[in-house]
Amino acid sequence: MPHAARPRRSVLYMPGSNPRALEKGRGLAADALILDFEDAVAPDAKAMAREQVAAALGEGGYGQRELIVRVNGLDSPWGADDLAAVARMGADAVLLPKVENKQMIADAIQALDAAGGPAELPIWCMMETPLAMLHAEEIAFADPRVGCLVMGTSDLAKDLNAHHTPDRLPFMASLELCILAARAAGLAVLDGVHLDLDDDDGFRRSCQQGRELGMDGKTLIHPKTIAAANEVFAPSADEVAWSKRIIAAHAEAEAEGRGVLLVDGKLVENLHVEAARRLVGMADAIAAMDAAAAAAE
Repeated sequence: MPHAARPRRSVLYMPGSNPRALEKGRGLAADALILDFEDAVAPDAKAMAREQVAAALGEGGYGQRELIVRVNGLDSPWGADDLAAVARMGADAVLLPKVENKQMIADAIQALDAAGGPAELPIWCMMETPLAMLHAEEIAFADPRVGCLVMGTSDLAKDLNAHHTPDRLPFMASLELCILAARAAGLAVLDGVHLDLDDDDGFRRSCQQGRELGMDGKTLIHPKTIAAANEVFAPSADEVAWSKRIIAAHAEAEAEGRGVLLVDGKLVENLHVEAARRLVGMADAIAAMDAAAAAAE
């Protein structure tokens, strides 16, 4: 299955040191949770975060939500212990901070393997520095275990001396570079967080822009934003209906040996059919997740 085939409309950061948040995550409508050892955890709580996340993952109860653990960098006092611990936690992926080259990924994989981690444990990469942007292709193709590029626009803004503007123009080159690299390598790519929790309209515009650019979903810092992200990044009913018409018309044309296909006066080619199948597949995957969540309640 392609890396991007799984719904990742809403991906919520949760501090690994907060047991109430870890418990609440079991009932949230987010497609994925990033259980954080890094920015959201104070230095004196790093070890406790490891223990609490390990216990939470061992207990389970998260349904079909994708569970990613963000570790501290190997160049920090906690990175090696984080990787050794997460290797055996049963997480769906490990998120590496401030990835800037393929060697950082190789070092992390070596540490995970040495700790007895699964041979196919996916690696996600935070893209949050200028050097990461310039090395996006190298990072995306670094190893078959790389599964997703995650934009870190807050750290990137600091390093660029850039401003957070409503149109996000200061980040457009960086976003596009990472989208290009991710799509070339067949990876998922997630948009950065929206910092103003009182700016509901701005958040929705940011989600819409991210989807238009080609992002798979949005990283989030508060549960209140999950519903809007899920709505914006999900195929609409009209899109699904149109896609199904294209797929059906294409099948009929193939059966009749017709090479040119028109649907409502619009020329439909194989590339449109492929996109339609991908969209319907995503809608089906979202419906399956929703049904499983409803059955678990």
